[in-house]
Amino acid sequence: MKQFCLALDLKDDPHLMQAYEEYHQAVWPEILASIRESGITAMEIYRAGNRLFMIMTTDDDFSFEAKAAADASNPRVQEWETLMWTYQQALPFARPGEKWMRMDRIFHL
Repeated sequence: MKQFCLALDLKDDPHLMQAYEEYHQAVWPEILASIRESGITAMEIYRAGNRLFMIMTTDDDFSFEAKAAADASNPRVQEWETLMWTYQQALPFARPGEKWMRMDRIFHL
């Protein structure tokens, strides 16, 4: 089992943030299936202001590259990602085209 933490920002608009949260109360079944099929066994997203924080637990064989390739060939995932991008914005230090950024663990107890 592996665990990853990622961050992304939402556009700083209360109406957009509310809509984003509403979509995540009823994530499309095809999106949930694609998450599970990639080897992600648990996922949580938290929000503080407009900052999002995701915790992903995966099986040992999980690969971000394989997930990205599967997502690129799945029209429903692409539709979801396009929709979500209307609410999201890259972190200020992200490279062009980079969305969810992996965080480095700096402390563990």
